[in-house]
Amino acid sequence: MAERPCVLAIVGPTAVGKTEVTLAVATVIGAEVISADSMQVYRGMDIGTAKPTPAERALVPHHLIDIVDPDTPFSVADWVSLARPLVDDIRSRGRVPIVSGGTPLYFEALFGRYALVEGAPPDPALRASLGRLAARWGLGYLYGQLRAVDPVAAARINPSDRKRVIRALEVYLRLGKPLSALEARAAATRAREATDLVMVGLWRPREELDRRIEARVRAMLRDGLVEEVSGLLQRGLDPSLPAMQGVGYKEIAEYLRGHLTLPEAVTLVVRNTRRLAKRQMTWFRADPRIRWLRVGINIQATVEDIATLLGGKP
Repeated sequence: MAERPCVLAIVGPTAVGKTEVTLAVATVIGAEVISADSMQVYRGMDIGTAKPTPAERALVPHHLIDIVDPDTPFSVADWVSLARPLVDDIRSRGRVPIVSGGTPLYFEALFGRYALVEGAPPDPALRASLGRLAARWGLGYLYGQLRAVDPVAAARINPSDRKRVIRALEVYLRLGKPLSALEARAAATRAREATDLVMVGLWRPREELDRRIEARVRAMLRDGLVEEVSGLLQRGLDPSLPAMQGVGYKEIAEYLRGHLTLPEAVTLVVRNTRRLAKRQMTWFRADPRIRWLRVGINIQATVEDIATLLGGKP
């Protein structure tokens, strides 16, 4: 039986050039793209999310773009529940899945240590109930309960870390299984899959990336970002929705609501996009599996470098 194709992940900060490189690589190796971008899932939010154009998406099959409306709740657990079967399906057809995007938590959920998202999605009601218990009896009480049902997790969780104590108890109460057991199972699965995963990170010098971010924001404005956000507000979308809190949408919505001038809003979009890029790089840099490639000098050379990293796997 022929070896199944590997999985290629292409990561990097916003505006680094992931779309261009991903399309070029996909064309060369016969791949399909799974978007790992938490904003590109939303329909009607095209300009501010820098989605691949219809022409680009016609060149290579793309998945997990335009799958929910902006007012529909969509979590990392929802994304993983869709992405994981897609990876398996694409590989079963002899093609390479390229998971490409800039949302670190999506990559962590699919390939990393975020063991809970698949087996135990959040339970808001249970979490709220545990929060009330903590308020009444103190966090030490909940920590004692955690130590009784999952001593392994309790040993590595700081007793004062309210969020993690509650989350670990939430998992146990919902599934009847300790968090530590879920993590051990996920770690075993990742070990089996490790040889099938190639992770590539794209980077540019900070000054160059800053210039590209500013140019991208200006291009979005020319392409109709203000009109796009105006249309979303006219549809009755609440500006506080998670989708509307994305960089670019939040600031332009503030302008349209009279809280900022347009130059002030644009300045904030550029600043906040640069801060987003810095956070993305901080997260990705911590993953030792990622092989980093300087992009921008010669796209074809970058494509060839990635093909070399893939070796004979595709």
